[in-house]
Amino acid sequence: MERESMEFDVVIVGGGPAGLSAAIKLRQLSAEAGIDISVCVLEKGSEIGAHILSGNVFETRALDELIPDWKEKGAPLNTPVKSEKFFFMTESSELRFPNFLLPKQLHNHGNYIISLGNFCRWLAEQAEAMEVEVYPGFAAAEVLYHEDGSVKGVATGDMGVGRDGEHKGSYEPGMELHAKYTLFAEGVRGSLTKTLFEKFNLRENCDPQTFGIGIKELWELDPEQHKEGQIFHSFGWPLDRNTYGGSFVYHLENNQAYVGYVVALDYENPYLSPYDEFQKFKTHPMMKEMLKGGKRISYGARAINEGGFQSVPELVFPGGALIGCTAGFLNVPKIKGSHTAMKSGMMAAEAIVAEMKLNAEAPAKVLDTYPALYKKSWVYDELYRVRNSRPAFKWGLLAGTLYTGLDLKILGGRTPWTFKHHDDHSALKKAKDCKKIDYPKYDGVYTFDKPSSVFLSNTNHEEDQPIHLTLKDDSVPVSINYVEYAGPEQRFCPAGVYEFLTDDDGSNPRLQINAQNCVHCKTCDIKDPTQNINWVVPEGGGGPNYPNM
Repeated sequence: MERESMEFDVVIVGGGPAGLSAAIKLRQLSAEAGIDISVCVLEKGSEIGAHILSGNVFETRALDELIPDWKEKGAPLNTPVKSEKFFFMTESSELRFPNFLLPKQLHNHGNYIISLGNFCRWLAEQAEAMEVEVYPGFAAAEVLYHEDGSVKGVATGDMGVGRDGEHKGSYEPGMELHAKYTLFAEGVRGSLTKTLFEKFNLRENCDPQTFGIGIKELWELDPEQHKEGQIFHSFGWPLDRNTYGGSFVYHLENNQAYVGYVVALDYENPYLSPYDEFQKFKTHPMMKEMLKGGKRISYGARAINEGGFQSVPELVFPGGALIGCTAGFLNVPKIKGSHTAMKSGMMAAEAIVAEMKLNAEAPAKVLDTYPALYKKSWVYDELYRVRNSRPAFKWGLLAGTLYTGLDLKILGGRTPWTFKHHDDHSALKKAKDCKKIDYPKYDGVYTFDKPSSVFLSNTNHEEDQPIHLTLKDDSVPVSINYVEYAGPEQRFCPAGVYEFLTDDDGSNPRLQINAQNCVHCKTCDIKDPTQNINWVVPEGGGGPNYPNM
């Protein structure tokens, strides 16, 4: 069956903050310019917001620019930050840092505790009211090209294909969406963006991107333990002094709190499990006191960009551009990327409208105006000033903390040098050179196993479909990962997707991939020491369905 096609001026891949902001800005500017620019947003989740996971303490700077009357329009920003604390944790106690000692990037006065998923649902409503066509449940699975090599658009994945590759009775071919410009807003480690990096050599002049994994739970607290508007962050225990990461706890409305943990994916010990580090964190006396009498009601995980300024790739190529976290605009010490992602989408929209005003029928193939706008923007300045904060922790927790404090608090990020990043997967040491980590058993009160967590993420995939966690070489997981690294994929995955099975006597190890558990965090694609795992999109509509996350 041949694929049908649809034509738009702009196709946007991804219904997150960047993609939706770009769509809204395009329609705003096109109305001002008196030209009609047709815009389509594709979202692989079952609905807008289904795959959106973030802390999230939200800075409104980009939103104020995009929709100044957002309060009147009912944006779901309901809980302003009222108080904040920052702790260094030990196993049995905590040391609070006075707020006046913290760099301004760590202060959150004027920010809001939000569900980023609900915020994106609201953004989608604003976009649709401006006649943007929003298509949830359709996963962009292929980049399409013109004969001259420029991007023509994307194709959605076929539906109704069995695990054996045969067409089922429900088979429907994917749809082609052609556009003058295609904006890729896939989020962290976008599966199509990876192919664009290679085809157009977009990472030639930047550092490798580096990542963390964020793991998050939504809790309903005992009202006596709930303090609406309070946030705190911590670092230290339970991570060792050479592993970057820390916690976030945000008290939103309705006696609910976000409890989460971020672990940098350049950790060295293959026995480390980010999921279990988070579960262990909740056994701290301060956390047990807060969670006592509460109930865990949702769970999720997602990789985040940590490379910042020096890891931003070339943003444009013939026929399209990268926006949002697929390019990597997160401000690491601020622990915020939504406002910068939104602004990147808005700048790309400005560049498109500028070109369309010059020649609506055949605008310039390459959006050179977009990277020029970025370099003049507050996003560029913000990322430049904090560029050395994350890589400084290569020297360990104490040295990294001291350097970051000096750089941000005293020098304002104006140092003449820029530290380098390295690929996360290259940091993993061989199992023989590391100690095993004994994690406490789950108690079902504060700590929980992976199956019960995945259940709370509402994750679902049609089981009879091709496995979307593909291996370049089927022999590598056992011959290298299991033998040399003790099978780290069974620990770095926060959803129990990867499982090594053996015979009763421990012989004949083999990897089982439980793809239906995948929460689309992308950690496996990043941390696999042999880079043998390639994450590709499953059928549209699959994956987690996060409520209020």
